[in-house]
Amino acid sequence: MLIERELRVSADRVADPFDALFVREYPRVVAIASRVLLDRDAAEDVAQDVFVQYHRRHRPDAPFAGAWLHRAAVHAALNARRGALRRSKREGSSAALEAPLHIGSGSDADPLRQTVRAEERADVRRALARLSERSRAVLALRHSGLTYAETAAALGVTTGHIGTMLARAEAAFIKEIAHVAPR
Repeated sequence: MLIERELRVSADRVADPFDALFVREYPRVVAIASRVLLDRDAAEDVAQDVFVQYHRRHRPDAPFAGAWLHRAAVHAALNARRGALRRSKREGSSAALEAPLHIGSGSDADPLRQTVRAEERADVRRALARLSERSRAVLALRHSGLTYAETAAALGVTTGHIGTMLARAEAAFIKEIAHVAPR
């Protein structure tokens, strides 16, 4: 949260090209990783790693910078998720699949509502885990607010393919969520 407040500085006032790229793309990279991981703190860690990798390999004013960062965010988040699942299996616990209960005020403090939301999140995670990596990626990118063109650039496909890919991924997700969480 502190980083986001600091990023509200206009990219026009930032002299360094990499800083300008960071200010412009960081919120979106975090949002993409957060959609995959469903954990804001882990998503910020992934975003930092993605920017470090980009800084080491590419010029900040490269025309592909945004697409590269978006694609890398998806892949790094998927890798982090797989690592967490492997670690969870090694430790003999299913803690990685369970959503934490957040104590808040009002209706958020209701234990029943918190339990239902935690179960819904776990169902979504299980359904997403059953999808192909490409389907998870297109869903994460598109539902993070990227346009079709930005999603296509991040996935390395033409813009015309995104609609079909998204429709197929959403249909597969609906099928999997119905299978995972029959109601």
